[in-house]
Amino acid sequence: MAELKKYFEVAANAYYGYADYLINEIMYPSWKNYFWWLVGLSLLVWMLEIVFPWRKNQARIRKDFWLDVFYMFFNFFLFSLIVYNAVSNVAVEVFDDFLAWLGVENLVAIQIGGWPRWAQLLVLFVVADFIQWNVHRMLHRIPALWEFHKLHHSVEEMGFAAHLRFHWMETVIYKSVQYVPLAMIGFGLDDFFIVHLFTIAIGHLNHSNLRITFGPLKYILNTPTMHIWHHAKQLPEGTHGVNYGLTLSVWDYLFGTAYIPKNGRDEPLGFDGMEAYPKKFWDQISYPFLGKRKS
Repeated sequence: MAELKKYFEVAANAYYGYADYLINEIMYPSWKNYFWWLVGLSLLVWMLEIVFPWRKNQARIRKDFWLDVFYMFFNFFLFSLIVYNAVSNVAVEVFDDFLAWLGVENLVAIQIGGWPRWAQLLVLFVVADFIQWNVHRMLHRIPALWEFHKLHHSVEEMGFAAHLRFHWMETVIYKSVQYVPLAMIGFGLDDFFIVHLFTIAIGHLNHSNLRITFGPLKYILNTPTMHIWHHAKQLPEGTHGVNYGLTLSVWDYLFGTAYIPKNGRDEPLGFDGMEAYPKKFWDQISYPFLGKRKS
């Protein structure tokens, strides 16, 4: 009973704490503020799309634009407020208690705390991105996970906000898989503001209606001209997908999943059978659980 009471208190504190954090994020803009940085980055990339569009015949407010904007705020903030922050805090507490029961007092296996700050951030960025690349591959290869990832691939016209159109289960999957490896080198998932902003900015650009190649850096950083092929409806025969990189493209070049056969500006996007895929928010997030039952 004492343990259950402790976990209940952790959940309650998580709700109160996150609600207070979110109110302060919105009401008191600052230079270390996720909410307003997300808004600012989004507006900047949207303005660039309007002034320098790659697909010039695409509307400034493209198809599903407002749905994608809602997904941005839902996945970034509302989902945490509704349930994720409390559940994840309880899960971490349960995991720590389990480790203590096993006699493990500290997960940190590689000490890099004495390294320069830039080196710590670089290690975090590279390790986290490699883990995400592998998780992304699994989202395409494992049928049950693909049912969740379909939502992201239901985008028919690319724009910056498509970056954060994804199912809430992807947050659970990505962060669960990352937790132990990053903890073993002394990192938490929410501590590194600069890295987080950089990945958000590159993700926005990858999905934008902009022709950006980054020159020779294209072999390191993902680009919209590369990522468009990840969303292409017609995939190379015998593959589950291509160009899995989230921020870095280097993993795709190293492991043979890079694919840019031609200029993909007008390439049809989506997946086979997406004509029957739900168009509304609630139907989309319930689809992996109820879709087959409905059909």
